[in-house]
Amino acid sequence: MKIPPQPRVLDELRKLMARKEMDVRLLARVINQDPGLTAILFKIVGNSAYRQHPPMSSVEEILHAVGVRQTFNLVQAISLAGLGGVKKNRQVYEAFWARSHTIAQMAMLIADERVAVCNIFPDQAYLAGIFHDCGVPLLMQRFPTYCAEMQLGAPGKWIDLADEDSKFNADHCVVGYLVARHWCLPEFICDAIRYHHSINDLGAHEARSMVAILQLAIEIHCVDQRMDNPEWDAIRGDVLPELGLSDDTLPEFVDIVLERFQGVANAP
Repeated sequence: MKIPPQPRVLDELRKLMARKEMDVRLLARVINQDPGLTAILFKIVGNSAYRQHPPMSSVEEILHAVGVRQTFNLVQAISLAGLGGVKKNRQVYEAFWARSHTIAQMAMLIADERVAVCNIFPDQAYLAGIFHDCGVPLLMQRFPTYCAEMQLGAPGKWIDLADEDSKFNADHCVVGYLVARHWCLPEFICDAIRYHHSINDLGAHEARSMVAILQLAIEIHCVDQRMDNPEWDAIRGDVLPELGLSDDTLPEFVDIVLERFQGVANAP
């Protein structure tokens, strides 16, 4: 299985960020070389997770307001989701990335709402949200029958880990973890990707809060789409206390996240 290489823009940004004297103008120039990436970056910082900042009109302003490392995290996420080259199952592939973008945006909002409890920030949550299932498209490319066997084209269907393992002797969490390591993501985000279906096994692991954010984002996405979430009942007892929530406070919290999410989705 071929792990996708990092685009050149990320290499260039890393080199500039490693300099003793970091020049934000040079960083902005590198990002601006890719108009598609720049357009999505503006869309993400328009998310209400960044409501404390006034509207930003240039990449340089984004770097100053959001932060260099935080902007780099967002650029990494955009770069992965923008990788093309898929010929088969194009519709399923596009639906997969649409789902990942939605979950990533909801994760951003959860992180913003619960930052005092979790100490996880919107850029980190967005990065984890985009990468958390990135093993799936790689397995789609590796195994011609993966898409059909996992019923990825069926509305409301998602991967059953035991089924995936028995049919393909593969695990999209491990594949996603390898991609995250290869792309040099922060260690706790790599671990969150590896264990995002195993919060019960994580104990006091550093990645636990991020996994809780991802799982609640998935649950809110399912609520929004009126789909079943077969995992939720088994994990809610681990997820909610980690985020300082309870069964009583959850409905109102879901409403807050959806209201903020839909406000962004409906913005001109």
